[in-house]
Amino acid sequence: MASAVGILIFINVIAYLLELSAGGGFVRAFALWPLQAGFMPWQVITYAFLHGNLMHLAFNMFGLWMFGRELEALLLRQTFFLLYFASVLTASIAQLAFTLVSGSGEPTVGASGGVFGLLLAYAMFFPNRVLVLLFPPIPLPAWLFVTLYAGLELMLGVTGTQAGVAHFAHLGGMVGAYFVIQRWRRRR
Repeated sequence: MASAVGILIFINVIAYLLELSAGGGFVRAFALWPLQAGFMPWQVITYAFLHGNLMHLAFNMFGLWMFGRELEALLLRQTFFLLYFASVLTASIAQLAFTLVSGSGEPTVGASGGVFGLLLAYAMFFPNRVLVLLFPPIPLPAWLFVTLYAGLELMLGVTGTQAGVAHFAHLGGMVGAYFVIQRWRRRR
């Protein structure tokens, strides 16, 4: 039986290849468009399988693989899918709210909201696991790495730095993962 992480990576790669071959109509149909600019209900999920370019896809799939494998081993496949798609959904809600307030008409694509949800989950389940930044190579416990990263995303989103990056979708994915995990903990 294939792993959830493997399935998600496979679907993302296939969707990217379809995106390249099908052209703009594919993106128009499945990207997350703002409420005032072509939004359709299925886009709250389908946007997470599209990517702007090969590097965008590669970074997201690397994050999915890096944090997802261990989380899937801990949570098992069905629960992992629930966590991932809850993060994707809350990321899309956060991005739709942001585009409504900002008046942006640009679509959103990418698995980043789901990956950021996994990143937060990783820090919650493995808070003292050491992660090493690439530039500069500084080892940090997962909880601190994720806290600093979330703060950076919030700052970049509020200041409008890095135009074209859905910072609030990233934060929305983290919020979704947090609430799902807290619900699981209360039930146990």
